[in-house]
Amino acid sequence: MLRRTFVRTGCLTAGAVLAGSLWQGVAGAVAPSFEGPYGPLGEPDANGVALPEGFTSRIVARTGRRIGGLLWHPAPDGGACFPDGDGWIYVSNSEIPLLGGASAIRFGPDGAVVGAYRILSGTNLNCAGGRTPWNSWLSCEEVFRGRVFECDPYGSRAAMPRLAMGRFKHEAAACDPERRVVYLTEDEPDGCFYRFRPVYWGDLTSGTLEVLCASDSGTVTWRRVPDPGALLKATRDQVAGATRFSGGEGCHYADGVCFFTTKGDNRVWAYDTENEHLGVVYDADAPLNGVDNITGTPSGDLYVAEDGGDMEINLITPERVVTPVLRIAGHARSEITGPAFSPDGDRLYFSSQRGARGDAAGTDGVTYEVTGPFRR
Repeated sequence: MLRRTFVRTGCLTAGAVLAGSLWQGVAGAVAPSFEGPYGPLGEPDANGVALPEGFTSRIVARTGRRIGGLLWHPAPDGGACFPDGDGWIYVSNSEIPLLGGASAIRFGPDGAVVGAYRILSGTNLNCAGGRTPWNSWLSCEEVFRGRVFECDPYGSRAAMPRLAMGRFKHEAAACDPERRVVYLTEDEPDGCFYRFRPVYWGDLTSGTLEVLCASDSGTVTWRRVPDPGALLKATRDQVAGATRFSGGEGCHYADGVCFFTTKGDNRVWAYDTENEHLGVVYDADAPLNGVDNITGTPSGDLYVAEDGGDMEINLITPERVVTPVLRIAGHARSEITGPAFSPDGDRLYFSSQRGARGDAAGTDGVTYEVTGPFRR
């Protein structure tokens, strides 16, 4: 049974803590620390990536260049890894208009690239998304009346829109197998936080879309969105009392807690699903600035990518240490996207969406792999 403690943070009660050796509490403004579990960052390596001692990087793919027989897409964004026999697959979205979609890279057991292919085409500004427990990829359109597409990372089945999950400016998704719901963020200055309850777990074609409503004390209730596909009234405006968030970004579920980020106020939030409380894990300007995509490990560590900032991925530990684990040099006009660990936890994948040139079209995107002794 998970144990929860509650710490006052601003006007919210922070109920998002994990048990025992994991999260012991949360706080509004976490003090920065450079005494993290991996030590300080060294000088940038040959790939321009600054890493702690014992970690190495390689460039896996570049926009406009061939990898595994595929021309790698522009503006690589949200991503996830999937098991594939004795190897694995990394899926990446493309955040460009009209031709966005998503691609997949297949790796062998030694990490060598053995193939690449498209799993979604002809969609619009595919930003983040999320992996499902049944090993499909939810690719989210970050546009007005955007859709969620369920994709097959193995390339065998056609991608399908899941319209019951709502038509809004989708950002990320995270599955909660215990409550059998999918949490969804909305990238609007006054966006909401949603959950989708499918009629049958594992089938996202039909279900109920609900919006989070939180009291000043952080107590959460969920209310049904009357018309998830409405043309005239946005989903975020259909329920009185829906809680507003300043630009929803990444979303990650682990052990009864759903973490999500909001770029407008540079916060990492935590929704305690068991006690139905909303709290804040991180609320500061440094060392983490420009919160965006988020992932985690079984050890309870969170990895938060920066949109701009210092072009870092920062670690937030259960002990509330916040420290950079990598930095990309010379990409000041880009953002870090798509952090995801290989199934064995030894490799971290991510992209610099616009690369060193920083052009808006993302024609200089770079996808990386970092290998090292990550805590599991």
